[in-house]
Amino acid sequence: MAMETLTRDVPSSMQHLNNSSISNMKHSYVQLSKTCLDEDAQINKKLPKELLLRIFSYLDVVSLCRCAQVSRAWNVLALDGSNWQKIDLFEFQTDVEGPVIENISRRCGGFLRQISLRGCQSVGDGSLKTLAQCCNYIEYINLNGCKRITDSTSQSLSQYCKKLMSLDIGSCSMVTDLSLKAISDGCPNLTSVNISWCDGITENGVEALAHGCPKLKSFISKGCTRMTTRAISCLAQHCTQLEVINLHGCNNIEDEAVIKLANNCNSLKYLCLANCSLLTDSCLVSLAEQCYQLNTLEVAGCSQFTDIGFLALSKTCHLMEKMDLEECVFITDSTLFHLAMGCPRLENLSLSHCELITDEGIRHLSTSTCASEHLAVLELDNCPLITDASLEHLINCHNLQRIMLYDCQLITRNGIKRLRTHSPNINVHAYFAPVTPPPSTGNSRQHYCRCCAIL
Repeated sequence: MAMETLTRDVPSSMQHLNNSSISNMKHSYVQLSKTCLDEDAQINKKLPKELLLRIFSYLDVVSLCRCAQVSRAWNVLALDGSNWQKIDLFEFQTDVEGPVIENISRRCGGFLRQISLRGCQSVGDGSLKTLAQCCNYIEYINLNGCKRITDSTSQSLSQYCKKLMSLDIGSCSMVTDLSLKAISDGCPNLTSVNISWCDGITENGVEALAHGCPKLKSFISKGCTRMTTRAISCLAQHCTQLEVINLHGCNNIEDEAVIKLANNCNSLKYLCLANCSLLTDSCLVSLAEQCYQLNTLEVAGCSQFTDIGFLALSKTCHLMEKMDLEECVFITDSTLFHLAMGCPRLENLSLSHCELITDEGIRHLSTSTCASEHLAVLELDNCPLITDASLEHLINCHNLQRIMLYDCQLITRNGIKRLRTHSPNINVHAYFAPVTPPPSTGNSRQHYCRCCAIL
């Protein structure tokens, strides 16, 4: 077996790879086997090795391993290290163990540039040390959900992989500040890091990373509840090229951190501050004054934001494409009026649980350039003042593909039917509570619970 040659002690399910993929390719490979089993087959004679290698370079892991079983010549070509520059083993996460990674590492060597081991929970520090030692030119590694790895893996990457540019250690619960300290010491070219849900990382690790990796462009730390204003401020001071920042659930972050990001990181394009409940309009105003390239803003659960902050953003952030304003409970139709005027590229807008939004706000939105040309997704869950009139206005949104209307109690089935008549391809998500049964009639005795009887 080709995969067996590559990984030796691989479990049988890994050796057979994905059954559905194999069944789809079975007929083709039978024909290939008949044609190419002979080492002197025409394809091997007519095409030079270099060209065959180039063709093989476009195949995925499953296809390469199947091709390796066709003939000895194809085995050599398929398992050539140059064909294994990018490897994604997420599909085989339950089968991948240490020996698999070690043998892949030795075979690929300096050719390997990208590897994803996302969800491979059986992989530990030892096999990843072998990977780091053998694959010195690796640039991208995804270890998200590899729960057995510790700071030792980051130390190995720091020591041997000086060209590392992207590291994902999200949901690696045993990782601490020592990992970020090691990466900051040995990987100065790092541009992207994901430390989401790593409870052991504090402001000390982030500060070390900021000092050692000034080229950082993407910083993702969802669910890092120990993240502080001081850490983000340090990041803003030293990593001025940041374009993507996700602080979802970092609920200790205050305005000062976002203001420093706005002042120092003018290239910011994506910013998630969801559930950072201490933030106020001051940080939105700062973003509006400095970050004109911002195209995605996710601030769900930031309950202190008002129309003032979004008015400021609408005046300068004209490239905005996605805004999640769920549970920004103080915003009114005024926000929609200004977004409609100032954000002509808006494609995705969430207003769920914004209980002050009315039909008038939707009317303003629907008559704007963004609505008629770009708006594709609109979420209005739990907006109690929205009625069928809003659906009439949205008929003008010719690009609208999905609308969410859960618990909009003034929306009716007839209103949705009229919208679908004009936009038959629109996907409407709504819920209608069952009709309350009529009261009983006749002389039947009414039944009361004990509480009602007492009252």
